[in-house]
Amino acid sequence: MSRIGKKPIAIPDGVSVSVSDRTIKVKGQKGELSWNFPESIGVSVNDGLITVSRASDLKTDRALHGLARSLISNMVTGVSKGYQKNLEIAGVGYRAQVSGNKITFTLGYSHPVEMQLPEGISATVDPKQVQITLTGIDKQLLGQVAASMRALRPPDAYKGKGVRYAGQRLKLKVGKAGKK
Repeated sequence: MSRIGKKPIAIPDGVSVSVSDRTIKVKGQKGELSWNFPESIGVSVNDGLITVSRASDLKTDRALHGLARSLISNMVTGVSKGYQKNLEIAGVGYRAQVSGNKITFTLGYSHPVEMQLPEGISATVDPKQVQITLTGIDKQLLGQVAASMRALRPPDAYKGKGVRYAGQRLKLKVGKAGKK
């Protein structure tokens, strides 16, 4: 049995879970999420607990068992508490501005880079325009949006300029030694 897959998921107050056919829907005060789980995985809701089971001991079924449990657990946490991801921008003149559901980055290119936020993800920028806070209920989508923002200008190896996750430690390379 999968150590992760066999753990039951507690349903917090204010969250309702319904399983129909091959779809699980989780609804809470922050929003609603649904996921179509594979045929080899079984999901049941009893006494305020969600349990995930698998049909056989095939390698693919064992792999999907823990994955399905983790995804459902992330859904329950997302609709009850939500998720947050923080990004930092380092570099002279590098900044970000939010207007509606669009973020405009100035990252040292000859043009500003605009990025449309998907539905369900919201962003705020601090007054210095170098700290971005992304919030949403879908952990997977939130992580993908943060990774896409970081990919616009990843931190360089020498000065660390670029977009990075908050708290990310970089190992900077030493520059040229120069003539002696």
